[in-house]
Amino acid sequence: MWSRKILGWEVHEVESAELSAQLLERIRLEHPDKSLVGWTLHADNGGPMKGSTMLATMQRLGIISSFSRPRVSDDNPYIESLFRTLKYWPEYSPSGFASLELARAWVARFVEHY
Repeated sequence: MWSRKILGWEVHEVESAELSAQLLERIRLEHPDKSLVGWTLHADNGGPMKGSTMLATMQRLGIISSFSRPRVSDDNPYIESLFRTLKYWPEYSPSGFASLELARAWVARFVEHY
């Protein structure tokens, strides 16, 4: 069974493997009733998702890593559908947000509704 429920999210000014790993740890702590063992985290081939800190955290938590094939952006129709939904959501700013706080507030409203 697959779920599209968003268990955790964060918005930062930079991408990093350390911040991604911290998010996984926070999700684990906030959802003690859910074992992450055997879950699959599908991601792009970017540095934050393939960094040693992130991969070590995933291995320790029993999360299986799955990466997009090179030059193929539509490997995961579920996440691509979420990205499309997000981009067409009211008040989405394709040119960016005026501040980190505004971006976080917008994502919080989106996640709450989604």
